[in-house]
Amino acid sequence: MPKGVACSVSNCSYWNQGNRCGADEIAIEIDAHSTVNLNEEFGEEEFDAHQDYAKASSVTCCLTFKPKSKK
Repeated sequence: MPKGVACSVSNCSYWNQGNRCGADEIAIEIDAHSTVNLNEEFGEEEFDAHQDYAKASSVTCCLTFKPKSKK
């Protein structure tokens, strides 16, 4: 896991003290693909092997977010 990944979304399962992300990996996608499920497999082929170009950070989103379960 990269060190120093800041996150202010406190209702995410991966949110740790000090506003740090505790996920094993981070998935970042452009907004245009934010609703696409890239974790599915078709036979031996994986769908997450693609590249996009973001003109600015404002067109990206974090797909690692997972809401915390309510206790």
